[in-house]
Amino acid sequence: MDTTNPSTLRTRTVTWQDPSIPLKARRTQSGLSYLKQVIAGIYPAPPIAHLMDLRLAEVERGRVVFETTPAEYQYNPLGSAHGGLAATLLDSAMGCAVHTCLEAGDLYTTIELKLNYLKPLTIDTGLVRGIATIVHVSRTIALAESRLLDRHDAIYAFATSTCVIRRAAGSGTSG
Repeated sequence: MDTTNPSTLRTRTVTWQDPSIPLKARRTQSGLSYLKQVIAGIYPAPPIAHLMDLRLAEVERGRVVFETTPAEYQYNPLGSAHGGLAATLLDSAMGCAVHTCLEAGDLYTTIELKLNYLKPLTIDTGLVRGIATIVHVSRTIALAESRLLDRHDAIYAFATSTCVIRRAAGSGTSG
């Protein structure tokens, strides 16, 4: 195989906005308000969304939907999208579902991610949605679950996530 053959070479350029721009907004408004403004285009999506072609499609308190269409540049040597695509999509959806339950200045991070792969993603799969919902939110811990579905609602992956929450001074328990 000639890896220098120009007819087999592909190119992809990724651009993004400075990720520090929306940080101030996250300190002064609720997670739900912030994410709604990301969908509206007021704040930019984070760089990882551009790199992996993830789109925040729907957001409400305790529920978030991310979308992507598997592409050739996401392929592994086995001829399907790398499992990291599903993991990143579902982790992002679950994290943002947690974020919708936070007050201004509250922070969170994933401390556990459990993922079951059920079917491979390929360019023939088409649009997939990572739908995440909150299972439980307390002052310090949140539990979320998500499903990766195609346009026919066939399931490709299932995940759960535990997030630790650090509340801003004076913030109450949300959820």
